[in-house]
Amino acid sequence: MDHHEPSTTVLPTAGPATAGPVPAVRRRRPSRVPYALLAPSVAILLLALAYPLFWQVVTSMQQFGLAQQFGKPPTFVGLRNYVDLFTDPYLWTVVARSIAFCLVNAGVTVLVGVLVALLMKVVHTPVRIGVQVAMLLAWAMPVVASMTVWRWLFDYRHGVVNAALTALGLDFTGHSWLENPLSFFFVATVIVVWMSVPFVAFSAYAGLTQVPDEVLEAAALDGASGYKAFRWITLPMISPVLSIVLLLQIIWDLRVFAQIRLLQDAGGTPSETNLLGTYIYSLGVGSGDFGAASAVSIFVLVLTVALSWGYVRRLLRDEEDS
Repeated sequence: MDHHEPSTTVLPTAGPATAGPVPAVRRRRPSRVPYALLAPSVAILLLALAYPLFWQVVTSMQQFGLAQQFGKPPTFVGLRNYVDLFTDPYLWTVVARSIAFCLVNAGVTVLVGVLVALLMKVVHTPVRIGVQVAMLLAWAMPVVASMTVWRWLFDYRHGVVNAALTALGLDFTGHSWLENPLSFFFVATVIVVWMSVPFVAFSAYAGLTQVPDEVLEAAALDGASGYKAFRWITLPMISPVLSIVLLLQIIWDLRVFAQIRLLQDAGGTPSETNLLGTYIYSLGVGSGDFGAASAVSIFVLVLTVALSWGYVRRLLRDEEDS
């Protein structure tokens, strides 16, 4: 008989040589549903903005006056309206005045709004609710109604401000706040800031409520004062909110019109107190030169983008970093 060795079966071991190919991870395609939902709104927005903007550009390149309002065809003049405006020293005076007014008002509004938000954060609930209701009423008041009150307060004959200052020993009897351009813009700044502070205060207060109390308590235990905690903890946390609010305030204050126009009607000198909004109004409605008014409007649009571009880039960069 033949003797056979017992056969042994060697099982393959898993290893790099015997391992199969690793299947590639499929990347999920982004859903198109959000884009489909946004498409109607974006289309309406483009239609509402692009069409008027297109005709504004077209009108700025035409001679478009009162005759064209009654049916006479406009005359195409190319860039002549822009050349006439940009070579006019008065336009640059108005531009410098508008930028200064805009930056001062936006800065003061954000500063006062943040201070009011900090006040609402530390006071008791009944006081906070009272402050919020008062600001909401001021914010919701129509511009014309509030301007009627402000014009009465600063009236040179029977104004409360002159009477109060005179009672304090200062001679403000018959003082006209709107006659002098410097005091005119002081009154305008008070009014614009008063109307804008509620929005900034509510926005900043919403940001303050998102700051964790545990972080502030830990900072206090480490010996940080209230100012240091605000400077190095609270302010960086609410800086995205403040950046957006400041950007909106710059845009709004650059285009301010109603307050300046109503103050001019109450006694201000338009040639010395015109901002870009009232200057466009005086060119179009006042002088009937709608071509020049459209050219200034396009210039204001470009100026607004230029002033806000730095903040927009910062917001986009912060969004990418997060």
